Amino acid sequence: MSEIAKAHSSEPRATFVVRLWQYQAERFPLVKHGALIAAFGASAVCLSALLRGAAPNPVAILVAVLVLFGFFVQLRVADEHKDNEDDARFRPERPVPRGLVTLAELRGVAIAVGAAQLALTAWLDWTLIVFVLAVWAYMAVMTKEFFVPKWLKARPIIYMVSHMLIMPLIDLFATACDWHPAGVALHEDFGLTLGAFLLLSLVNGAAIEIARKSWAPETEREGVETYSKLWGAGVAGVVVMAIVLAGFGLAAFINVRSEAGLWVLGGLALVTAWTSWCAIDFAGTPTSKTSKVLETSSGVFVLANYLLLGVIPLLLSLVSA
Repeated sequence: MSEIAKAHSSEPRATFVVRLWQYQAERFPLVKHGALIAAFGASAVCLSALLRGAAPNPVAILVAVLVLFGFFVQLRVADEHKDNEDDARFRPERPVPRGLVTLAELRGVAIAVGAAQLALTAWLDWTLIVFVLAVWAYMAVMTKEFFVPKWLKARPIIYMVSHMLIMPLIDLFATACDWHPAGVALHEDFGLTLGAFLLLSLVNGAAIEIARKSWAPETEREGVETYSKLWGAGVAGVVVMAIVLAGFGLAAFINVRSEAGLWVLGGLALVTAWTSWCAIDFAGTPTSKTSKVLETSSGVFVLANYLLLGVIPLLLSLVSA
């Protein structure tokens, strides 16, 4: 046991609720993650409704947001299991290695969340459960590193893409909360635009993932794999910019297909320009400050994407109607 874990193990044991609250503050901040997840789920439902020319069911939005939140909680728990050995060796200050919570306790949370997800999904439309099961199945094999952990870890790009592919699956469930109960067939025009939105969720996930793992040279740590260490800070910043620009291209396509308007496209362009500048600033001057700004700007870019593509255009269309 590490010295940090020993020091914490001698402290009085708090109740599970208190410990779980502390855990979320460190590893899954509710406000920070909740805002993005809420925008993600609401945007998916609203964009689907916008494309089919109808008002979304409020229950569909609620179910999509809550079930998506559950998916991301389960992904965090899966990561704790997947990274447990490395955390114990290189990051003993984290909650699980130091004994704040145990893996068994986190599994219990994930199972309880799963039961709530099934109940919420059945409340909206029980046939949607097949989409939940598809996400869980992919999450399970992803946690096992697709049964080729050494091969994957030796190929960081494939590793990232294979893990990010769960985002379109999660997005598919969220959009299905609208179009599936309404009995809408995925015909060519509707399906093409939703397909672009699913691809955008993959791009958005990659932008956040690379940005949050692009660090200043002085903050790099042994045993912690970052893209700035793998490629160098300059290349990592340029890659984030390229991904953000690709995301803007997809967002512009979706904007045109949904007829959201030029002002929405202008808003997307402004956020894209700012995030791209932050990425280039980090690439040229990789400091702790520019690293933090890059991570923040990528989150703002994704949040703006979801709000400007689904939620806000739909609200405006309903008001004008």
